[in-house]
Amino acid sequence: MAERESVQAKMQEDGIEFILAQFVDIHGAAKVKMVPVECFEDAIDVGAGFAGAAVWGVGQGPHSHDMLARIDLRSYTPLPWLPNTARFAADLFVDEESYPYCARTNLKRVLAAAEEKGFQFNVGMEPEHFLVSRREDGSIVPWDPDNVDSLAKPCYDFRSMAPAMAYLQELTSSLNQLGWGVYQTDHEDANGQFEVNFDYQDALTTADRITFFKMATSQVAKKFGAIATHMPKPFSDRTGSGLHVHFHLAETISGQGLFEDQNDPRGLGCSEMGYHFIGGVLKHARALCAVTSPTVNCYKRLQLGTGLYSSRSGFTWTPAFVTYGDNNRTQMIRTAGPGHFEDRTVSSGCNPYLALAAYLAAGLDGIENKIDPGEPNLGNMYERPLHEVLESGTKILPQSLFEALDELRRDEVIKSALGVIADEFISLKAKEWETYDQQVTQWEIDEYLTFF
Repeated sequence: MAERESVQAKMQEDGIEFILAQFVDIHGAAKVKMVPVECFEDAIDVGAGFAGAAVWGVGQGPHSHDMLARIDLRSYTPLPWLPNTARFAADLFVDEESYPYCARTNLKRVLAAAEEKGFQFNVGMEPEHFLVSRREDGSIVPWDPDNVDSLAKPCYDFRSMAPAMAYLQELTSSLNQLGWGVYQTDHEDANGQFEVNFDYQDALTTADRITFFKMATSQVAKKFGAIATHMPKPFSDRTGSGLHVHFHLAETISGQGLFEDQNDPRGLGCSEMGYHFIGGVLKHARALCAVTSPTVNCYKRLQLGTGLYSSRSGFTWTPAFVTYGDNNRTQMIRTAGPGHFEDRTVSSGCNPYLALAAYLAAGLDGIENKIDPGEPNLGNMYERPLHEVLESGTKILPQSLFEALDELRRDEVIKSALGVIADEFISLKAKEWETYDQQVTQWEIDEYLTFF
């Protein structure tokens, strides 16, 4: 009751009149009901009601009993763009029982299993995204009101970033008012592409924040006449958007990190446990990819052979091989500092709750079975000939959603991390692939219409 009263007092102080009870569908898209603050108690104890069949991938039909989204008081988040309204992340219930098709509930299940082993999963995620404009014919171009963001290498460029500074500053100030600890923003490698970095937290808090970040970018961007998109690859000739994951395990009680060891014989400052964790990630990488890169479009940024000269900037900055290394961005996992790993394959289009649940399960399998990832790869993977990579036994990340789903079907560890959601996820994503595969694109017409 003390927490409830504390949040009520905070809402009164902040002038909150409405709350959004928010959960995500299987794709990670935010779903909400707006509730007047007078119904705050009901939103906690009963929940906001939803017809589950109206939402993708939550295991309900039109005959099913109501899903009720019960708000988590710890997720109180005032909306900077609508000051009288606050968002609460919610967990789904059906018939008074916790609903296992809820992606947030599923992540809590996996985190609880890790906590029983004495582990806390701490995560920072770097959300890259584009600002775009839509033409009358429906096509898109990078948002560029001053017509200056046209460099082949626009990353960090002042003039290219200048038109977006007001957007980025408003976004940064808004998130810092919420206590997120935004510490830098920048223009990324593609025209119209930006990244905002904020402090890491436990995995559940980070997943909640990534969901809110997508909500915030959509609303702040439109004030400046732009559309914010987290589509992984909106332009074929430009770098795609990742959701790079920085991670480590800590002791649940002390909070002490478990991945650092200054006596590391490999010279990367990492502990045996840390290596076993990434050993598990690398072992399950091809199946994991279906969850961390879950759309057809995601595989446009993971394509083999798309290193040097594959985009306007010269690089995609996205690895295609299952490798780890030192502070080396051509690897799937780079060691960004002692005990500090970053996975660069994760797509901006993932559901963060499902992605982190699967990721943690893969790493814990590595710890439990003491999976050695081998020696770090210190070379430039963009420049290594394909035959040399294959001869070394290095695996390639799936090159399509179809291929990734085939791997997922055969990986019991990753499927178990998704719980009952696994079959629903595979079925829905298989239909997505089939629908895509049936399309006749303009490229095919241009290439083949008079070819024969």
